Amino acid sequence: QVQLVESGGGLVQAGGSLRLSCAASGRTFSNYAMGWFRQTPGKERDFVAAITWTVRGTTYAGSVKGRFTISRDNAKNTVYLQMNSLKPDDTAVYYCAARPGAVAGTPREYNYWGQGTQVTVSS
Repeated sequence: QVQLVESGGGLVQAGGSLRLSCAASGRTFSNYAMGWFRQTPGKERDFVAAITWTVRGTTYAGSVKGRFTISRDNAKNTVYLQMNSLKPDDTAVYYCAARPGAVAGTPREYNYWGQGTQVTVSS
C-alpha cells in the first residue's frame, strides 16, 4: 500500500520560513515525479511545485517562484518544500503527490496523495 505522509506544517509569521517534508513508502518511486499542491476551504487544489526523479527538472507556480524550493532525497524516498518569505496568502493545507514520469501541474495527473499538512501564516 502506497503512503505519502507530510509533516512540517504549522503557524508562522509573515516573512518567516517553514520546511515541509513528504515521506513515501509502500513501493519504489523510481521514475516518479513528486509534486506539492495547496488548497484553501471552498477552492480548488492549486499546483505549487514539482520535481522529476532525476532532480534535474523542477517547476513552480508563479506565485511561489523565488520563495519556495522543492528538493528530494531519493535514497530516503522523501521530498521537501522549503518555503521562505511566507505571506498570509500562502495559508493553506499543503499536499504532496506522486506520478510516474514527468512533472505535471494538475491534480488529476497524480496517482498518489498524502493527507495534507496545515500551513498558517499570520500577518
